[in-house]
Amino acid sequence: MKNLRADPQSTEDGNDHYPRQVFSGHYVPVAPTPIENPEYVIHSKSFFKELGLKDELAQDHDFKKLFSADLSTAPTPMHKFGWATGYALSIYGTEYTAQCPFRTGNGYGDGRAISIFEGKFNNQHWEMQLKGGGPTPYCRGADGRAVLRSSVREFLAQEHMHALGVPTSRSLCLYASKSETVARPWYSEGSRSNDPDTMVANPVAITTRVAPSFLRVGQLELFARRTRDQAHPEAFEELAMIVGHLIEVEYKDEVNQDLPFEEQVIQLAVAYQERLTGLIANWLRVGYCQGNFNSDNCAAGGFTIDYGPFGFCEVFDPAFQPWTGGGRHFSFFNQPKAAELNYEKFCTAISLLLKEESNEQEELDKIQRNFLAAMHDQLERMWSSKLGLASLDSNLFESLASLMMETKIDYPIFFRELSNIPESTTSLEKSFYTPISDEQKSKWQDWLTSWRSAVTTQNPNGLCEVAARMKKINPKYTWREWLIVPAYQQAALGDYSLIKELQEVFGRPYEEQSPELEAKYYRLRPEIFTKAGGVSHYSCSS
Repeated sequence: MKNLRADPQSTEDGNDHYPRQVFSGHYVPVAPTPIENPEYVIHSKSFFKELGLKDELAQDHDFKKLFSADLSTAPTPMHKFGWATGYALSIYGTEYTAQCPFRTGNGYGDGRAISIFEGKFNNQHWEMQLKGGGPTPYCRGADGRAVLRSSVREFLAQEHMHALGVPTSRSLCLYASKSETVARPWYSEGSRSNDPDTMVANPVAITTRVAPSFLRVGQLELFARRTRDQAHPEAFEELAMIVGHLIEVEYKDEVNQDLPFEEQVIQLAVAYQERLTGLIANWLRVGYCQGNFNSDNCAAGGFTIDYGPFGFCEVFDPAFQPWTGGGRHFSFFNQPKAAELNYEKFCTAISLLLKEESNEQEELDKIQRNFLAAMHDQLERMWSSKLGLASLDSNLFESLASLMMETKIDYPIFFRELSNIPESTTSLEKSFYTPISDEQKSKWQDWLTSWRSAVTTQNPNGLCEVAARMKKINPKYTWREWLIVPAYQQAALGDYSLIKELQEVFGRPYEEQSPELEAKYYRLRPEIFTKAGGVSHYSCSS
């Protein structure tokens, strides 16, 4: 709030909770709306440790007030209000304004996410944001609340992704109201409906998510559109300021800030391409599908944000898409293409900071055209590591992809079992949902024999070392929605024990755990959850 500009039409006290157009400025000061009777649910012990905070703090009265949106006693130099930001929307490379209630794009942004703190812990820059902290000018008429169900999912998913080694926003703490509820459309018990078929009263909750910043590609787009359209006299300056802020808080180690600004922009484009392509390769490695990878859900820092319509692939399917409002363009194996289109929007935005027909403009065009090659390299390295190979054999990989499509297999279990370097297909059958024919078994055995030969040839140090390395790449314990549902259902009744158990299991995804936990969490999805509303698929009603 010190270095960027507030909306000049904003209030001084943050009393700004109704939908309106925001024409300029980088943020709107907004006082969050406290939830009623907040109760401690869970906090991230590992992240508290990283920040140098004691675990007891999570249950401290003043800490609980602050992170359940009551800033009335916030200590100096904090304000009694936070800030919300606007951003633009591009869906699969196409600009939209229809989602804005004013059809202009000036009312689209953080509808219920309010940042309240920005500072350094152990020399690392962090921004803390309340998800569900009440309405902002971007709320589009909604109540600004998040329900306990979605808050539990976001809290657990962020920490699980971090444990998996996937760049992500982090979870700090989660508080739920003991008395305040809101109604949301959801799925009735046993529903096979594609869309929610009932209204459910949900406890409200606030999860605090933390990241170096919450700048998105869509945010850069917003300032670029205003510059392009000459929306106001300071538009270009505000675009330059937000890009400079991005470099300062996210890319300080990769961009030389002593260089002329145009050269910094070029270094930024190179660094972001590396981060974004690496992120997508990680998503495919662990089976994650964002579900709604619009430009506004694409962090300019190159990490995962906005855990709403996400899911993890169990039964292998390149077209896996958990969100009913999504579509094939945001499906599991189409995420590299969606990322490419978001990167194109990123480059289009920052290109306005470069002189036309300059060397820097030509260099940026070349960097943008390199995205596909960079993505290909990242994916090739990822698949090589999943398969325990020093370099990827394209024929071997294509044969595997074909067999995985032909056979109904569990994606994470298959690769974990493969990490044992089995000699026989029988050892992989734990990952098969249905018995395979003799012909399929023969095909699998032929592939397995060829793969073992390649692994042996490429790894002269022996198979034990390969197996150990593969088990650090292919997790044993991963997100399965049907295991999460009971956790948030019990939480709605005030029992948070299963959330804590999941936190422990998901916090060590590559490790062997107890036989009891293995029997519970390392198994195929039961048939009852196939095509089950709220489990195999869900809306973004949160």
